[in-house]
Amino acid sequence: MFQTIRRTLTPLALLFATASLAQAQRPDLIELRCEDIQCVRAPCPQSPCPVRGGVERTSRTVNVTLDGRVLRYEVIERWTNNGRTIGEADYVLPLPRNAAFEDLALEIDGEMVTGEALDANRARAVYEEIVRRKKDPALVEWMGLGVLRTRIFPIQPGETRTVVVRFRAVAEREGDALRIDVPAPRGSGTAGSGTAISLRWPAGDGFGEAWSPTHLMDVGRDGVRRTARVDDANGTVTLLVPVRSNGSAAISVLTHAPSANDGYALITLTPPAITRGTTSRDVTFVLDVSGSMSGGKLEQAKAAGRQLLGSLNSGDRFRLIAFSNDVEDFRDGWTSATASGRTAALRWLNGLRAQGGTNISGALERALEADESRGRLALVLFLTDGAPTVGERRAERLAARAAELRGERRVFTFGLGADVNASLLEQVALDGAGTAHFVRPEEDVERVVGVVAQRLQRPVATNLKIRAAGVQLTAIQPAGRLDLFAGQELTILARYRRTSGLFGASGTTRVIVTGETPEGRVSWDAEARFPDRRTADAFVGRLWATQRVGWLSAERRKNGASSEVDNEIRSLGERWGIPTELTSYLVLEPGMDQVVSQQRRDAGQLRPGERDAAGGRANVVGGVAAAAPSTRQEFESAKKAASMREATSVADVMTSSDEARFRRTGTRAFTLKSGTWVDDRPAAANAREVKVKPFSKGYFDLMERIPELREAFALGEKVEVHGKAVTIRLDAGGADALDTATLDAVTRDW
Repeated sequence: MFQTIRRTLTPLALLFATASLAQAQRPDLIELRCEDIQCVRAPCPQSPCPVRGGVERTSRTVNVTLDGRVLRYEVIERWTNNGRTIGEADYVLPLPRNAAFEDLALEIDGEMVTGEALDANRARAVYEEIVRRKKDPALVEWMGLGVLRTRIFPIQPGETRTVVVRFRAVAEREGDALRIDVPAPRGSGTAGSGTAISLRWPAGDGFGEAWSPTHLMDVGRDGVRRTARVDDANGTVTLLVPVRSNGSAAISVLTHAPSANDGYALITLTPPAITRGTTSRDVTFVLDVSGSMSGGKLEQAKAAGRQLLGSLNSGDRFRLIAFSNDVEDFRDGWTSATASGRTAALRWLNGLRAQGGTNISGALERALEADESRGRLALVLFLTDGAPTVGERRAERLAARAAELRGERRVFTFGLGADVNASLLEQVALDGAGTAHFVRPEEDVERVVGVVAQRLQRPVATNLKIRAAGVQLTAIQPAGRLDLFAGQELTILARYRRTSGLFGASGTTRVIVTGETPEGRVSWDAEARFPDRRTADAFVGRLWATQRVGWLSAERRKNGASSEVDNEIRSLGERWGIPTELTSYLVLEPGMDQVVSQQRRDAGQLRPGERDAAGGRANVVGGVAAAAPSTRQEFESAKKAASMREATSVADVMTSSDEARFRRTGTRAFTLKSGTWVDDRPAAANAREVKVKPFSKGYFDLMERIPELREAFALGEKVEVHGKAVTIRLDAGGADALDTATLDAVTRDW
């Protein structure tokens, strides 16, 4: 029944499978239709009928274990026949490029079987055959990979069969990190959910914390191993595990270069496994105790302060400041983080009561007036729930005064609720090389402050600078001063352009990172490649664009709208499929229709009398929207921008997407319009139009010429995608074949 494995391929990572429902080719098997069942005598036996359908995968789990540099994979899938006839599954496991594998084992329901291994060229025919037969576009994303193929037969109606594939692979290196790619099918495939993926790796042995630039992960510990889990995964899941030496940081570089002089780099820096020392900190916690903070908000804020005090190290110093109409200090000057000092601070913190107004100017001045000590990292955490009502109230004056006093301090702000001046808190934090956080009333203040406090706990190196020989790095995100903390990977995103031929024979150069430590200046470096063109890892460009839009959004609130900033925001949103303030496909949290309507009015995008998303009409004076954004709208916009600036995974900006109407591929966003997935990038004014029939010869020829189309075509049978000067449509009435001249023209105009 099964063919033997013909040869061992070099590749592997994981899978996709598709199924076909086949009538058994045995004369003694007769299909009995439910409607043909008749009663001979009462009571009539009720024989349950199978659900109409076919053989489908009902669950899929991928377990990966890292030992040394070897990855052990276990793929478990369950296939159920929901049809009325005996079924068959045509099982296909894609074998990724550039990974050698050994000890391949395949079993069905506990019985060892064999399959057929095909290289990428022969596998192409297998993919096309199955896609054409099943009309399943979800498989086209993996065309070009080798495959392991076998049949699962017979599968009786209502029966579930379990398939387990085990293999070992050598982990691919990306600089100082091990890379693990696990393809997970999009669209059709697993019924009801995506792929569950787990990774286990040793705690210690020079490995850092695993992370994913593509998916959200839950990280934990299982005995002597650390664990990471991705639930309901779709698309290729990329995992990176840093490999550190005792005294050197681990540096890894991923790049995406869709064209010459259009390169994007994701650079991660993981602290050394053993740090000789950490920089001592001067931590100031500023707490709003105005009357509006009474009740649960103040109690949560106090809990956040207690958590912050608990994060202090023996060499740290701290200050506590409370403000309402007046400003009150726990003590004059700095307090050492001794047990007695923290105990006294807790008593003072617990005794605070909410009353009076909001003197932000006095609180900022008090927090930033203390002398700075050389060799210590000064951190200010500022928490408020309102706009200034006492003292200076003009946001621009407050921000300017903070800039005068700030020095080398890093400032982190926390705005509780929509009554805060979001623009002020955002500006003070970004100018102070910190982060701004906006917390809705139903959210947990203690958790948000605690996450930041934990992240800032043990500084390893400060004032980092990064460069690459022969490469110009520009538009670096995050902007401003960069610091590295123990147990925390630092993620840097940048545009790049090669400026010289200072590259080795393999096209490699060196990335150099310098910084300041308690022992003096430190320098770390690693080998990396910055190619002129590389279409893989499109998520790198999208991550850079996401953080860039978050930064530009803050600049827009700080300085007002301008054609340059607005055009860049729109361009990035349209090119990379990013929800922005100025793009029409922004997906917001429930109840946020009012925000997008106001933003459209601000941008002049609503014509006089046009009904907006909230059901109202725009008030336009002289062709310009007259209404100013409310504090609620500004709060939500600032909160969204803050999350974009913090994004280290493309999944961070996809969590609020309505998957029924919006989909994203590596570089594009699509909206479902009248049954067609339409590219959100605008079509060129003079674009040629090419219409092709799904699953035809022309369909496959286009994907061979333009591999990027595989992800777009995997969305379904009706897709419209826009290139530089061409629009490609999938439609049942399209051409079956495209001649060479047409294919050449489409490739050129793409």
